[in-house]
Formats: sequence, C-alpha cells, structure tokens
Amino acid sequence: MSKSVILLDGGMGQELVRRSGLTPTPLWSTRVMLDNPSLVEKLHIDFIEAGAKVIALNNYTATPWRLSRDASIDLFEPIHQSAKKIAASARQKSGQNDVKIAGCLPPIVASYKPNLVPSEQECLDQYRRLVDIQKDGIDMMFCETLSTVREAVTAVKAATEEGLDTVVSFTLDDENPRSLRSGENLEDAIEAVTSFGVKAISVNCSMPETVTAAIPLLTKKVSTAGCYANGFQSIAPLEAGGTTAGLKARKDLTPQLYAQYALQWAKQGVKIIGGCCEVGPSHIAEVRRVLTDEGYKLPPFK
Repeated sequence: MSKSVILLDGGMGQELVRRSGLTPTPLWSTRVMLDNPSLVEKLHIDFIEAGAKVIALNNYTATPWRLSRDASIDLFEPIHQSAKKIAASARQKSGQNDVKIAGCLPPIVASYKPNLVPSEQECLDQYRRLVDIQKDGIDMMFCETLSTVREAVTAVKAATEEGLDTVVSFTLDDENPRSLRSGENLEDAIEAVTSFGVKAISVNCSMPETVTAAIPLLTKKVSTAGCYANGFQSIAPLEAGGTTAGLKARKDLTPQLYAQYALQWAKQGVKIIGGCCEVGPSHIAEVRRVLTDEGYKLPPFK
C-alpha cells in the first residue's frame, strides 16, 4: 500500500470567531470575512504553512436560503467574490502554487438538521446557483457536512455537471457511525453518489471516535476515502438560524491526540485527511509532523 495522504486545512469558522474576539452570529465566519478580511487571509496562510495542500473558501453559511433568513440575499455575491479573492491572495502570498482552492457546497438550511432539508429540486436549484458563483475561482468542489442522501446527490450533480473535481462528505450520527444524521445508511449514501464519478468520498464534522468507527466501511466501499473530524463536545445545542455560541470545544482533543487519530486513519487506508470545526492550524501542523515521521508522503491533490 502506498503511504501517501493529501492533507486538507482545518475548520475556519470557530477559529475565525476566536481570533476576531466577536460574539458569534448566524453568519458565523462569513461575518468575520465581511468585517475583517485580513483575518481570513491570515488563517488560510496559517493552514498552508501548517501543511495543507487544499484550502476551502470561507463561504459555508452563504447559501441563498441562509442569507435570506439570517441577513440579506444582497450579500450573496459580495461574500462569494470576497471568499474567492481572499483564498487566491492567500495562496499567492504563501508562495505555494500547488495548493488547491476548494469551493464549498454545504447544507442549504442548517448543519445537522436532516428534517429541514428542502425538496430535491430546491436543493438542486440552490446548489447550481452556488456552483455558478464559485466555479471561476476554485480548483475543485467539496460537498460537505451533508446529513441526507438527497443533499449529497443534488450537490454532487450540480458540481459534476460543470466538470468540477468533486469530493462529497457526509456527517454521521455520533451514536451510530454507520448512519448519516438522517438515519440513512452510510453504505447506501456511498452507493448513491458513486455513479457521479466523484474524486473521493469522505466523512466529516463528526467526533473523531465516530469517524474512526466508520472507516472500515468507508475504505471497503471507496477507492479514495477521506475524513476530517470536529472537536465539539456535542452538536445538539445548535439550532437552525442560531449561532455556535452554545457549542463547546473538547478540552482533550489536543493537536497531539488529533494527530494520533489521523495516523490511525492513514494506517487504515484513508487517503485524504484534514480537520473540521475546532481543528486549527496547530492540529494540522502536528498531523503533518506525525505522518511525515511515519514515512508518509503528503502530495498535492491531483
């Protein structure tokens, strides 16, 4: 087995809220980008310097649905144009031109709320709109934190029909790692998106223990598997249209512990590893150090 892992960045949202010192809003990290874009650029650069070969646009909450509910749809274009400009500037300033910029197709309405997912056609319409505004500033697309098969299929369809290299990532039930948060089987979800020719299938924004438990199924069914866990104690307090103020970070998930999880995932055959909420540049840097010490190559995404 080739010892090679593509290293992603970590979570932007919680880190930006922390660095800004501002009270979280429903717009989360995109609010910081509008108020203080230099913070976003610096965090992108920090992740690149930590070893990330893929950085994601800072646009997670900027779906048409969320903006209409939580702010103004008039912010849709400014947020996305700013996210693209800042990511490109960060890559240029880092001097690492092999770093890829990933777009983001997140949950349309809210994270972890499968009961709020719109109809198939509404999901597809909104994802197509998101792809259209991002496609000229990205190298690939991440469809991520998806809790239902319906979200995943429509997001992947919108991305792949534009010819974008696409990674799809599911968030899992922390009480049942073989299921999405909707209760749908992970195995069925994998099968539903495989025919679209995605570059990788991943799990994300679940506890590291949940991710670890899901990996045997993931690597059995997927040729290129990925994972990036979160560092929350629990996601239960988060409400649709609410803020992350009620979510608490785990005290035990140090960079050293996260890197040991990452090493375990790599040894189980995972080819793409990064971090999600509460996983910062120091975690990614330690993952790079540990994997490198174990003889893993950390190439660019191809």
